[in-house]
Amino acid sequence: MALTPYPASDFPTTPTAIVTGAASPRGIGRATAHRLAKDGWAVAVIDLDQAASEGVAAEVADRHGVPTLGLGVDISDEKAVGEAVSRIESELPQIVGLVNNAGVSSPVPFLEVTSEEWKRVIDINVNGTFYVTRAVAPIMVEHSLGRIVNIASASAQRGGGVYGRAAYSGSKAALMGIAKTLARELGPYGITANTVSPGSIDTDIMGGRLTDERKEFLLKELPVGRVGTVDDVAGVINFLLGREGGYLTGVTYDVNGGSHIA
Repeated sequence: MALTPYPASDFPTTPTAIVTGAASPRGIGRATAHRLAKDGWAVAVIDLDQAASEGVAAEVADRHGVPTLGLGVDISDEKAVGEAVSRIESELPQIVGLVNNAGVSSPVPFLEVTSEEWKRVIDINVNGTFYVTRAVAPIMVEHSLGRIVNIASASAQRGGGVYGRAAYSGSKAALMGIAKTLARELGPYGITANTVSPGSIDTDIMGGRLTDERKEFLLKELPVGRVGTVDDVAGVINFLLGREGGYLTGVTYDVNGGSHIA
């Protein structure tokens, strides 16, 4: 495959974005699927539950009038991932975007983490991201155009957080390193790779921990004066995947309301 020194400037009329972990009712993935579709992207929804994935895909198609596909996939299963990406490539327009959003949390302190728990988190958050990206990257290389965004977490930068401790924080830190490596190695093929690192966002993954009392505590250390929403994160992802994001790569965007400076 020949190298191209500069990213391709022209997107297809209707590019396709794959969003993993997009079936959660109040999740970042679902909000991202809608935000991308609003800007004319075809969207492939990947999540563990087939019916839920199909439901979100149908919802996005009905609301925005774009081609969609919903697939139930365990991203820790490399063979299943490969089959899913092949189907997306054959049934939707050219794949341009990939949002590695799927993941699991783990509130277990380091001294209590079992080997099984550690492997569970790494297998999904890190290995799963690798499997999906490894299946998609050659397609992007073929077209000399691609946008990859890994969803990390502020807990990776802070050494834990509201709901994520050792295994979760470690896995999300790995996603930052992977994105920088992809940016360096895939850049010559017209592919960018970045990370979005959300802080405390009001999503289902918070596992009920974002109570009114917890929100009040968080507001005291957030310069913006409010807890983040899934739309706050989706907007940044949409920008990085879009036409205007072609000169941004290897970057981590902290979507945290200023918690790092509080």
